[in-house]
Amino acid sequence: MFTPSQQDVRRFFCETFRKFHAREILTPLEAIASDWINQHPEYDDVLQNPETALEANYSINEGNSNPFLHLSMHLSIAEQISVDQPRGVRAAFEILTNKFNSQHEAHHQIMECLGEMIWNSQRSGLPPDGEAYIEALRKRTCA
Repeated sequence: MFTPSQQDVRRFFCETFRKFHAREILTPLEAIASDWINQHPEYDDVLQNPETALEANYSINEGNSNPFLHLSMHLSIAEQISVDQPRGVRAAFEILTNKFNSQHEAHHQIMECLGEMIWNSQRSGLPPDGEAYIEALRKRTCA
């Protein structure tokens, strides 16, 4: 399994930003990433300065939102939806998209559930609970 470092992830997004704006050919993954980057113009300053991005500290304790984590979660959710894994995530996405009339907002709703699942896994030391994740999504589709 490929496990990129924090620096690898940051370089990937900064390079994707650069290539998109230079009108260079993007890989399929970069094309998906650039779509999400373009939906988050508030991250442009960070992404156009790779040296600063590599050194930045996004501490939750200091109230800093991590643009690289946010964009990575969008990529992860896009992949989950494309293969419907865990089973049911695609249906939840479609319901949430209709409910909020926005694929972006649907992603953010899913992101809340994904983040909670990851946090619970880290806190408990247990593997991520896909069933709890899907159940959290079901609750959001019905609320």
